[in-house]
Amino acid sequence: MPSSSQQAFHDLQNFIARRIIGQRTFIERLLIALLCDGHILVEGAPGLAKTRAVNVLGQGLEGDFHRVQFTPDLLPADLTGTEIYRPQDGSFVFQQGPLFHNIVLADEINRAPAKVQAALLEAMAERQITVGRVTYKLPALFMVMATQNPLEHEGTYPLPEAQLDRFLLYLKIGYPSAAEEKEILRLARGEARQDAAPAGGSDKPLDQATLFAARREVLEVHMAEALEEYLLQLVLATRNPGAYDASLAGWLQYGASPRASIALDRCARARAWLNGRDFVTPEDIQEMAFDVLRHRLILAYEAEAEGIDTDRVIAELIARVAVP
Repeated sequence: MPSSSQQAFHDLQNFIARRIIGQRTFIERLLIALLCDGHILVEGAPGLAKTRAVNVLGQGLEGDFHRVQFTPDLLPADLTGTEIYRPQDGSFVFQQGPLFHNIVLADEINRAPAKVQAALLEAMAERQITVGRVTYKLPALFMVMATQNPLEHEGTYPLPEAQLDRFLLYLKIGYPSAAEEKEILRLARGEARQDAAPAGGSDKPLDQATLFAARREVLEVHMAEALEEYLLQLVLATRNPGAYDASLAGWLQYGASPRASIALDRCARARAWLNGRDFVTPEDIQEMAFDVLRHRLILAYEAEAEGIDTDRVIAELIARVAVP
């Protein structure tokens, strides 16, 4: 029998799935990030429900949601807030910015300059912001989902490695199938979808107490010592790929940091928990490895010249590192 927290998350998953068609993996990853207290970077073509998904997630949670459209003229104060002068008494009052919401959508994050990205970095990493000499704590429930468009690079500011490493997951989403797109048309026309809706589900928002209880349950999911060693070997293989295949040695310039090991451990446990298990399997680790590692690897010039991407490298390492 699932726990009350698991049932609440299944209800939330169904709530989102009834409103977002054809993105089941994306929905699962959203919930995993929520369970792991992490942030997500999403890359996909326009019109694939990236913005809609996080908006629906905000509706299904007990909390508030805010969208920030990143543009080249955005200033750090537009995110953090600023001090407002009150001429009545000559004092300054701090007016909170969008980062003080629970769920923040940073739309087209790579269109903002480095100063704005740096302000977001402190919020994501430290769960606080500093304005002047004062530091303000952000809400206990704080999640950033950033999007970027893979099609347009003119006028963009690529995210530095330090910023990328703060994202728990880096997702790449694709187009829906023909059948799923037909359902999208029906949903857009406002037709009833009772027959196609997932079984069960409640529209009652997930309260934060249940969310925090679920996060504690995820940390208690069992991972065998052999699987923990397997997870570590996968991450270590990104730093020394030549030990598994000489051809891989020239593909990577830098491997994943210890933050990747922590992220992969938590995400594998969260995936097992979402699937109703109290133990981690090798499939949990392998499934999450791509989204956890793809933005934490720096390819060598030779790999880029050959058209090899980080997903190819991760797939090769998974195929070569022995499964217990």
